[in-house]
Amino acid sequence: MVKRTDLQNRTTNDRTVASANGPKPFTNTNAENLAKTGKALFHPDIPRRVIEIPGGPKQSDHMLSINNDANRLTVGRNISLNGEIVACEKLIVEGYVEATLNDARIIEVSQGGCFKGNADVDEASISGKFIGTLVAKDLLTIRKGGYVEGSVRYGRIIIEAGGEITGDMASLEDQKNEPENPEKSAPD
Repeated sequence: MVKRTDLQNRTTNDRTVASANGPKPFTNTNAENLAKTGKALFHPDIPRRVIEIPGGPKQSDHMLSINNDANRLTVGRNISLNGEIVACEKLIVEGYVEATLNDARIIEVSQGGCFKGNADVDEASISGKFIGTLVAKDLLTIRKGGYVEGSVRYGRIIIEAGGEITGDMASLEDQKNEPENPEKSAPD
């Protein structure tokens, strides 16, 4: 009859001999436990829930900085892009883009770049060509050599010498001051 204490002493002696001979390559404690017990230790990766502190900043409100590459989309000189762009803080156009851009913070059309479509942004800087509908809620800057054509709405506007703009233009302040449904007085 073999006693449990004899088995424990024997495994302790085996470990002492094994460690004296040096470490076993490609083994770990889970492999040793599997060999001894026949069962592997299971450590599931449970997704952690982020707890929001009342009165503190919410994770949904968290925006990465504009200088972070994760928020910036750059369309290179030899690139052509068509479609809808969402979840982009800063769009830099050096090539050709035909798209709809909503709720972005900044669009920058570089010299030689062309954006055709609709853009609703906070700030726009145009050094290349923009054709379509542009709403710059804060600032629209048309740089030297920049060309904007279409329907343009802006909070403030700067047009450098050599910049061009054609089409329907209006300040967002002017639109706020206009009544939505002006009632024409009917003659009695």
